[in-house]
Amino acid sequence: MTYPLGLNLSGRRVLVVGGGPVAARRVPGLLAEGAVVDLVAPDVTDALRELATVGELTWHERGFVPEDLDGAWLVLAHTGSPELQDLVAEAAERRRVFCVKGGDAAHSVAWVPATARAHGVTVAVNATGDPVRAKRIAAWVAARLESGEIPV
Repeated sequence: MTYPLGLNLSGRRVLVVGGGPVAARRVPGLLAEGAVVDLVAPDVTDALRELATVGELTWHERGFVPEDLDGAWLVLAHTGSPELQDLVAEAAERRRVFCVKGGDAAHSVAWVPATARAHGVTVAVNATGDPVRAKRIAAWVAARLESGEIPV
């Protein structure tokens, strides 16, 4: 079971562990919502490196340590290593920090939904851990919001 919830991340510290393509897709949305993003990864994509270079986020060019969670409101673990994902999730649980455990919805305590946005309306879609299905549904809703078929 999940409880749908919107989060105001403005001015709140969000930790992202991992610097690959999934993290690169998630970070811009966090920044757009005003989150203060700390990124922990030995290496990052060019897009994340550029965001760090221009001061949009703080990149800690190293591996994760549990103390990285201190002061975080939310953590997104997108590393590609199941062992590291488990370590991040366990450390977050001990600190009562919600953790999105990328690629492991069954063992995650938080999820990033697919979203549809139009005309000041945001619709979030979770599909029981199936991101492809959620994206399809969100795209369907977005098209109808844009066309006016769903009145806003």
